Order: sequence, then C-alpha cells, then structure tokens
Amino acid sequence: MIRASGLYVLSDSFQTTVRIVGHTHNGCMKFILAKKLEMSQVFRPDGAVVPVTLVQAGPCVITQVKNDDHDGYTAVQIGFQPAKKPSKPEAGHQKDLPQVMRVLREFRVEDSSAYNRGDMIDAVVFAPGDMIEVTGTSKGKGFQGVVRRYHFRGHPASHGHKDQARMPGSSGPGGVQHVLKGTKKPGRMGGDMVTVKNLEVIEVRDGGVIAVKGAVPGPRNAVVEIRTI
Repeated sequence: MIRASGLYVLSDSFQTTVRIVGHTHNGCMKFILAKKLEMSQVFRPDGAVVPVTLVQAGPCVITQVKNDDHDGYTAVQIGFQPAKKPSKPEAGHQKDLPQVMRVLREFRVEDSSAYNRGDMIDAVVFAPGDMIEVTGTSKGKGFQGVVRRYHFRGHPASHGHKDQARMPGSSGPGGVQHVLKGTKKPGRMGGDMVTVKNLEVIEVRDGGVIAVKGAVPGPRNAVVEIRTI
C-alpha cells in the first residue's frame, strides 16, 4: 500500500482516489492504528535528548460508521494491515472495499456524520505537540512469583530462612479456612490491555512514522491504538 501524488495503490490490480479524513475536523478526537517499530532518541533544538518510540501509523481504512439511529451509539471502525487469507466473515464485512484489512478496531466519536465508509486515515492527521494516549497489549512474561509480579520484598537471607527468600509468606488469617479472593499470589504476568496516557507526539516523519515520547505497551510489531486526549 503506497501513496503517490494523492493516489493510494491498495493492490496491483486496483487503484482508487480516497478521501483523507481527520485533519479537517478541528477540535475532534484524532485516532489511528499503528505498528510499534522500535525505540530511538530525538535531539531537541536546545540539545536535550528525548527518548521516543517509533510507530508506523496507518494508513487505515474506515470499514464501518455507526450512528445513534441504527446502532444506538456513534463510533467509527477502522481497518489496518491487509489480510493475507481473510475469513468469509471478514471478507463479507469488507466486500465493497478495495482490500480486506486484518485488524479492525472501533473508536467512539461524538459525531460520526463527518466520516464515510472507505475513507482513509493517514498519519498526517497528527502534528508535533499533540497529547495522545496509546492502548496495546503488554508483553507477556509467563508465570511469575510474587517478588516480580507484585514487588514483594521477600524474606531475610539468614537466621532460619532456608529456601524462603522469595516465598509469598502467609496467605491470610487462620480463622478463615480458605484463601480470600484477591490475594496476591504467583501467576501469569503481562499480556494485559494497557493504556499509557499523556504521551507527546515529537515528530511526524515521511512514510507515516510517528515518534512518540516515552514507551508504549507491547513488543515490536505489536498493533496499538493511538488517540488524542
């Protein structure tokens, strides 16, 4: 999917001119889907070093527009990354679009009448200085103990504490003959939906690459949701 002189080439056999939306709606929430690339650093004009995360934002296609009359709420569903082998439900849902997208996400908006099915959302909707929040799935860390999972201090290393250094300790009161719900125990860590707020857009580079100040959840190549706050 490449962009040349306002024309998006979505496949070798299909070319269409699409409307880029987002930057014309002043005051409205901006949103897009992106792929996490890597971390880097940017030097400000005063010489300060800013740690940034580079994400490949868009291009995304609006696959569905929801309104109060038909759906009971207003939202915009967008698609990201072409699907190699789409299922029949995916192909049917996007049958009138030039290409079936693999990742579909929905964003609530106050007014969905300004968006049309098939419109394109590009990284140009964002500008340096925009404050955003990024939502993604954090890195999975497997089964972990309480020291790493909940930052327990552990036991003293001497004086009768053999094999107890990283044990969780007491599980609760003795009068109640079961473990209370919500007790911090070892278990699976990571792999949760995480939202990091108050991040700043430092740069919007050619090719749809956005430099976001700080860290965003997920490993490399993870798909994240970006929206202004």
